[in-house]
This record gives sequence, structure tokens and C-alpha cells, in this order.
Amino acid sequence: MTVEIVELSFAAHDPAAQARFWAGVLGRTVVHRADEVALPPDQEPGFVLAFEHTDVPRRGANQMHFDLRSATPQEQAATVARALALGATHLDVGQLPEEEHVVLADPEGNEFCVVEAGNGFLADTGRIGCVSSDGTRRLGHFWSDALGWPLVWDQDEETAIQSPRGGTKISWGGPPLARRSGSERLRWLVAPAAGSDPDAEVGQLLRRGATRLSDPEPGTDQMVLADPDGNEFRLLLTRAGG
Repeated sequence: MTVEIVELSFAAHDPAAQARFWAGVLGRTVVHRADEVALPPDQEPGFVLAFEHTDVPRRGANQMHFDLRSATPQEQAATVARALALGATHLDVGQLPEEEHVVLADPEGNEFCVVEAGNGFLADTGRIGCVSSDGTRRLGHFWSDALGWPLVWDQDEETAIQSPRGGTKISWGGPPLARRSGSERLRWLVAPAAGSDPDAEVGQLLRRGATRLSDPEPGTDQMVLADPDGNEFRLLLTRAGG
């Protein structure tokens, strides 16, 4: 039994503005839903980017950030120029002068990288080449088992997974882990795969090392859990048509 990624949620002070920024960078379309603004995937396999309002101040670096793939040097330059025109800023995270990727922050300070052309790790990925994450080797194996995605990298405490159908990779950099800021901006929403029993899937996630943080409140269909490293994610218990 496995779960599937439904969306990656961004907490934002101005969800609509953040959605417009990322739509412009990624070439996606903004869709307004009942309680959030979303960007449907631009390809399959892919996942929705959803922007939800928060009043919590941002503190410190995020546990996850995007590595955007570039097919050519011209595409990398164009992506950087487009992002800056939309409100991004350059960010110094200690990158070396010889490193060719460009580190930027979106208008609310969320870090992302525009990776140079010819990067072999991102060669077979989507526009969002990788969701790069702070996390242990155990976390990579947890999500590999939970999603049914094979490990495409497992070396020196670093791990990465990718759907068997291709698309965006998810990676974890291994120790040392950054100190938690208490204001994480990105978190996954997953749901039981078609035909799976939600209660059984919760049990599987707990046995794999997740922790239950809350039961669904009345009138809601989402449960909050934490992965083995303590990062929150949500499990959607019911799906449209299911």
C-alpha cells in the first residue's frame, strides 16, 4: 500500500501574489479554489502547487526548496531574468564562485536555485527538477516506501527518489541538519492511492516511522502527521470521486 502526492502547499502572507510569481517563473496557470490559490501541474507526472494564507512570520531557511532545471545556458539566464523581473532577489547562502547554479529568493524569501545546463542529476526531470530537502537517509527511505518511488541515489547519507514515470525528484542532503525555525513554509499533502483504505494507510505510515500529530477535526478530511525527522505533512482521507 502506498500514498500519492496531491500537492505541495506554500504558506504565504499573500497567496495570490505568490501564486502569480511562481506561475510566471514556471509558466503555469493560476487557479482560484475555495480556500487557496493553486497552480496545476504543467506535465504528468506532476503535482499541484497550492498557496495558503498564514500570518506566522518566516524564520530561517526552509526545509525544502526547488532546483529548477535548465536545458541550455540561455534558458538558465532567461529563467533568472524572468524571476528577478517578477520580484525575486539574489541570495548568498555561501555558494562558491565556481558553482554555476544561481540562488534566488522569491518575494516572500523562499529559497530556490536555477541550476546550470548539463547538470546530470536533473537530466531526466521536469521543470522543477528536484525538491531538495534537509533530511536524513532514513527520511529518504521513508518516502521511498510510502510513495512507492525507487531510490535513484543512496550514497554518503544523501538520498533521492523519483516516480517510476519520471518527473521531479525529491532529495535529502543528510546530516548535519539545520536547526528548526518553527515557521516551515512548505509541506506535502498526500492521499491513499486509488483503492487503498485510509485507516490502513495511516497504520502503514505510522509503522514506517511517522507520528500522528492530530486527528481530523469535525468537518475536515485531513490528518496532520510528522515524518521520521519531525517535518509536518498532511494526509487527505477522502478524494473527489473516491
